[in-house]
Amino acid sequence: MIDPPFNVAGGVFSSHGSDSFSPLPQRAAAVSSSRRRRLWEIPHKFHCPVIGVCFDVDQLRNLLSKALHFPRETTDYVLHTTAVGTCDERSTVALLLHRNLEKRFHLTIKKFAAAKTRDALADLWRVASKSGSDIPGALWACWTHPACDSKLEQEIYADIHMTQHQVGTGIRADLMSLKNSQAENARLRAQLEAARHELETMRSEKSRETRLLGQRIAELRADLAGKEAWCGNLTGQLDSLRQILPDLKDRQVLARRANDAEARASAVHAHATQLESELGRYRGLLELSEHRLQTLLALNDKFAEAEAQPATLGGKNVLCVGGRSGAVENYRQIVEERGGRFMHHDGGLEESLHRIDSALATADIVICQAGCISHNAYWRVKEQCKRTGKPCIFVKNAGISSFERLVSEACDHVDEPITN
Repeated sequence: MIDPPFNVAGGVFSSHGSDSFSPLPQRAAAVSSSRRRRLWEIPHKFHCPVIGVCFDVDQLRNLLSKALHFPRETTDYVLHTTAVGTCDERSTVALLLHRNLEKRFHLTIKKFAAAKTRDALADLWRVASKSGSDIPGALWACWTHPACDSKLEQEIYADIHMTQHQVGTGIRADLMSLKNSQAENARLRAQLEAARHELETMRSEKSRETRLLGQRIAELRADLAGKEAWCGNLTGQLDSLRQILPDLKDRQVLARRANDAEARASAVHAHATQLESELGRYRGLLELSEHRLQTLLALNDKFAEAEAQPATLGGKNVLCVGGRSGAVENYRQIVEERGGRFMHHDGGLEESLHRIDSALATADIVICQAGCISHNAYWRVKEQCKRTGKPCIFVKNAGISSFERLVSEACDHVDEPITN
């Protein structure tokens, strides 16, 4: 394994193949002033929670790659300790991290700058810590604030330490719940497969019964047609005999024959009536079988629909420009429930229009609520999306239901190009 020739927390590894570890020189205490402190001016023990809370692993790796050259197999822990170690003094990496923090949390810094006393700053921290909405920004704004004394620093450090423990406990509980859900899903899939196999068996049996009934009906129809032809032939012969009788004796004989023929015709008619009744019964059985077959086919369609997975956004970035401020969290919930990442810009009402360019650059899908933004923001969004070929959907109604419908349509066409 390649030894990491980088600074780590509390020391530095040698870059000449030696396994020795040398402690970093102690930094002189920062002189208190009315200006905000820099990253390298806060106590070194706070650098670890700042780096761990304010930067995710991928973001930290991208930032360090701009100033350091490290092997691809470098672990996340080595990158973390390298960043922490370089923050003890003003360096290229520390300056790069400091500027990134200042840029990302400028709104929170501006909010916390209104606090002029230590107590006011502590109250802002407690509110942010309790809500949990912007803990990274509040952490950075408090520890760099000129009114933050050592006691408040230690209080914030304790809160962050316990919050990280609680997050770890929550993650373990979520993993256990996910494992149970996967087991339940496997059990339900097995039940569905068994039901599908049983349905196929019933379908085959009903198909065979229907085929046999069809053959039997065809045989009965052919038999009935033969009987009717025979009865018609006998009736024709009787009429002919009645017309050509030469005398009484012959007529008597013919009458007797006619009676016999009528008796036979009645028997044939009774048999034909019995066959028709039997044919009607078989028709009823056929209709019942067809009804049952349709029911089974509908049940099979329901099983197929239950197995289908809902369309999702596939992790795409969805930028919402404009909209009502009170509905932003609802917009975010709709996008994240469909597997997307939500971004928002108010369209120049309060946020700077310069920030919208970076948001448009990282977005995969843009939903512009034209009735809730400024004219400059509208033309900027439309021009940039047209220039870059970015999918953009314009909508006048800022309602939650309209937004949800647009996101659902985007899910159905997530792999297809969207035109304005």
